[in-house]
Amino acid sequence: MPQPSRFLINTGTGKGKSSAAMGVLGRAWARSWDAAVVQFVKSEKWKVGERKLADLLGVEWHTLGDGFTWESDDLDETAAKGRHAWDRAAELITSGRYDLVVLDEATYVVKYGWVPVEALVEVIPQRPGRTNVVMTGRYAAPELIEIADTVTEMVKVKHAMDQGIGARKGIEY
Repeated sequence: MPQPSRFLINTGTGKGKSSAAMGVLGRAWARSWDAAVVQFVKSEKWKVGERKLADLLGVEWHTLGDGFTWESDDLDETAAKGRHAWDRAAELITSGRYDLVVLDEATYVVKYGWVPVEALVEVIPQRPGRTNVVMTGRYAAPELIEIADTVTEMVKVKHAMDQGIGARKGIEY
């Protein structure tokens, strides 16, 4: 008998939210699940390791952000990209095609007011029975936490960047 689908959130200020979601993606792929990823913040210009792996594995991937929001030269365009990413994510979640949909850094579209939390709260519970959703990002809204099955808060205890060690290929991206 199939297990009911789940909605998981990885949130908090610590490192590892997206990495944990990519671990779930790897497990899904190993079980021959149909999976898709929507990245809400990361830019197509960034050649991140998880994207390279997904391409090798044949995982559907949508990088729809334009980089770090706090570095944006045009916040209106950044907001429009965030709304477009949510529209695409909603299509994937409700399509019935996927066993897993990863919403990487999706919490930011709610945090910055680009998409009303009600839109996510309406769509995610309406997913087909086979579709699991993993959402990542800081500042998960209480309304999202309420409808989630599992919420993990990553807490920074110590971080290499605080010691002046920058992001490294193979570890952070």
